[in-house]
Amino acid sequence: MTSIGGAQMVDWNLAVATATRLVRPGPDISREEARAVVAELRRHARASEEHVRLFTRMIPEGTEPEDTPVLVVDRAGWIKANVAGFRELLRPLLAKMESRRSGGPGGAVLGAVGGKVTGVELGMLLSFLASRVLGQYETFAPATRDLPASADGGGRLLLVAPNIVHVERELDVDPHDFRLWVALHEETHRTQFTGVPWLRDHLQGEIQTFLDETDVDPMTFLERLREAAQSLSGAGRPEGEQGESDSRSLVDIVQTPAQREVLGRLTAVMSLLEGHADFVMDGVGPEVVGSVAEIREKFQQRRAQGAGRLDQALRKLLGLDAKLRQYKDGEKFVRSVVEEVGMDGFNRIWTSPNTLPTKAEIAKPADWVARVHRKAES
Repeated sequence: MTSIGGAQMVDWNLAVATATRLVRPGPDISREEARAVVAELRRHARASEEHVRLFTRMIPEGTEPEDTPVLVVDRAGWIKANVAGFRELLRPLLAKMESRRSGGPGGAVLGAVGGKVTGVELGMLLSFLASRVLGQYETFAPATRDLPASADGGGRLLLVAPNIVHVERELDVDPHDFRLWVALHEETHRTQFTGVPWLRDHLQGEIQTFLDETDVDPMTFLERLREAAQSLSGAGRPEGEQGESDSRSLVDIVQTPAQREVLGRLTAVMSLLEGHADFVMDGVGPEVVGSVAEIREKFQQRRAQGAGRLDQALRKLLGLDAKLRQYKDGEKFVRSVVEEVGMDGFNRIWTSPNTLPTKAEIAKPADWVARVHRKAES
């Protein structure tokens, strides 16, 4: 943990403690039922690997993909894993901010309380997310004593058992089908990164470029966050008056122009990955998930509605509505391309960073087909 004079920009331990204390309790379930859920999710994860491999044809026959662990965790386990990932990914940015803080105005104040305040805020954010995430492929996950990762220091698949049980009950769907359906989505993400060796480094490079462009002066950064929060809350505007910022998230508002360019590329990649996972889970579904149509219909309704006004406000603030659009837009893109050029033709997308779709091409799949396929054939 990087620090200056013992003061940390983010108190990671406090973030974990805060999130773990504030996170909602999981569904009421007996110890025996919980063990059965964990065992079934592990079985589905193993079965999904073969289903996804056959459907996507991303990994050639006879090739063994990189082995990454599958972990069935509770909400506290998800929190610990994500704090470890944030800490690793943000290390270079925080080091730059700390070096600026030590010699700048307000450095002593930030050194005394800044790390704890940020730790509490991060913990509050994670406590909100920890009860909503069903599963996650952690791309940049360092290995810890309790949470192993792949041999190269990154990559593990998490299935959050209490959240899966909560949603299957809320939707009133077949629990065994729903658990397999979720496993198919997350296994697709694992296949994307284990089957495309350059993808992890490419994404990490884009994220680091984004972070390198961040205004690293701590006082300026905090002031921009404060202005962003006021803008999102509508402070100072007459009731009913709308501005451009009404549709923008906190992340959007604090970006520099250079960051927006990087974010455009990242948005396209994330739309591709999420849309591809949705396409695969529904494509495999009819063969192995008997109630896939019912699950998809009810799950889409849940995604669109949110849990209530507070949930919708937080989703907007955190940019989660943009993530929901990524699922929708990405799935349309993948479906259109596969219909046009088939699965093998679609898989040209994994050739190199140059064959990834742009943000504009996600909205116009025919443009990607023309650039990658027509150009190669001419």
